[in-house]
Amino acid sequence: MGVGLALDRRISLLRLHTLRAWSASWRLLLVAMPLAIAGVAVAGWGLMGLAPASALLLGAALAPTDPVRASDVQVAGPTTGGSQADLDEHDEVRFGLTAEAGLNDGLAFPFVYLAIAWAGAGQLGGWVWHWVWWDLVARVLIGVVCGIVVGWVLGRLAFRPPKAALRRVLTGEPILALACLALAYGTAEALHRYGFLAVFVSAVTLRWLEAEHEYHQSMHEVTERMETLLTLLLLLMLGLSPTNGLMEALTPAGMAVGLLLVFVVRPLAGWLALSLSLRSANEHSAGVRLTRADMAVMSFFGVRGIGTIYYLAYATGHQAFADQEALWATAAFTIILSVLVHGALSGLVMDWLKRRQA
Repeated sequence: MGVGLALDRRISLLRLHTLRAWSASWRLLLVAMPLAIAGVAVAGWGLMGLAPASALLLGAALAPTDPVRASDVQVAGPTTGGSQADLDEHDEVRFGLTAEAGLNDGLAFPFVYLAIAWAGAGQLGGWVWHWVWWDLVARVLIGVVCGIVVGWVLGRLAFRPPKAALRRVLTGEPILALACLALAYGTAEALHRYGFLAVFVSAVTLRWLEAEHEYHQSMHEVTERMETLLTLLLLLMLGLSPTNGLMEALTPAGMAVGLLLVFVVRPLAGWLALSLSLRSANEHSAGVRLTRADMAVMSFFGVRGIGTIYYLAYATGHQAFADQEALWATAAFTIILSVLVHGALSGLVMDWLKRRQA
C-alpha cells in the first residue's frame, strides 16, 4: 500500500507510453524474477538434495525483492502540491526497485501455488495446464481488476463525491489508506485472487485519481509508520530465532544457496533482464534511460524480506513439504544475510551511484 501511494510515475493500461516508462520494472519482474526462482530451485535441488516441489517453493519464496528493508534504495514518498502533468520519478534506480517490490509479491504467488500443487500431486501431470490458465493468468488479471475497482470507488467517494459534505474523510486522520488496504485485500482473497497484487493496484489507482492532493502524503506516512513497526517486530523475532532452534536444520549447502542468491543468482538475473532494455530504452524519450552503473545497482539490490516468511508459512500451512525444517532454516539465513549485506551497503552504493550520475 505504501509503495503504491509513493510512486510519482503514472501508469495506465490504455496509454502505451506509461507502460514503457515502467520498462525496467517489467523486465525485473518478467525476466529476472523467474530466472531467480529457477536458479534457487536448481541450487536447492542440486546442492541441498531437496524434493523438486520443495526446491521450487524455496525459489518462489526467496526470489521476490523487498527493498523497503533497505530504505536508501526506495523512493522517498509521494510528491504533492503540484500538477499531475509535472509528476514523475527522476531516479530510475529507486523507481525501478520500488515498483518491482510493489508488484512482485503478487506475481510470485503463482509459483508458490505451483509448488503446493506439485507437492500434493507428487509429480507433474495434466493439472499443470489448470495452473497456467487459472493461477498464472486468471488470478493475476482478476486481482488487478479488483484493485482498480476498489481504488477507483474509494477515490471517487473521497476526492470527488457528489456532495461536498461527503469529503469529510479528508479532514480527519488519513485512515483511507487502511480502508483501501483492507477492502482490496479482503475482496481479492474472498474471490480467491492475489490480495497483495490487488492492494498495490488499488493504491496506484487511488493515487492517480487525484495525484496532486496532499492527503496522499498523510496516507503514506501512516502506512510507512505501521510498516516500520510491524517489520521491526518481525525482524526482532527472526533475529531471536537462532536461539530457539530455527537454525538447527541449516546445513553448509543451505548457506551456499543463500550466498549464491544474494551474490550471484539475483545479480546475474537482474543484469540479464535489464541489459535487454538498454538499447531500446535509450531510443525513446518516454522509456527508461539506464546506465551500466544503474543496471549494476538494480541487479544487486534484490533484498530478501518479510514476504519470504509469509510465502513459506502460507505454503507449509496448506501442504506438507519434504524438508520443511531445511526450507525455514535456509530462508531465515538468507534473510538475515540480506538484511546485513544490503542494509550495510545501501547507503554507500547509492552515494557512489549519485557521484557517478553527477
